[in-house]
Amino acid sequence: MKEQELKEYNAIKAQYPNAVLLFRVGDFYEAYFEDAKMLSEILQKEMAERSDNTPTVCMHYDAIGAYIPIIVRAGYRVAVCDALNKKMNTKVEPIK
Repeated sequence: MKEQELKEYNAIKAQYPNAVLLFRVGDFYEAYFEDAKMLSEILQKEMAERSDNTPTVCMHYDAIGAYIPIIVRAGYRVAVCDALNKKMNTKVEPIK
């Protein structure tokens, strides 16, 4: 995870501390840290580590519609963060 992405992720996560943050990176939505650990269990997806040892779970953007209902049914709120342009301007939409 690039340092700028990590700063942005942490700033957005601080705004939505009670939601699972799905952060768009290229063709994938990624969850990090505690959200990644929790999603790994709920979605039964393998958790990976990025090169900086950040735990992560990735979901292709085409599949996100299948995963959000599972997360919500498990009792969690979801915030989806999409990049609006290459400068990483973002839009966050809480769900539930």
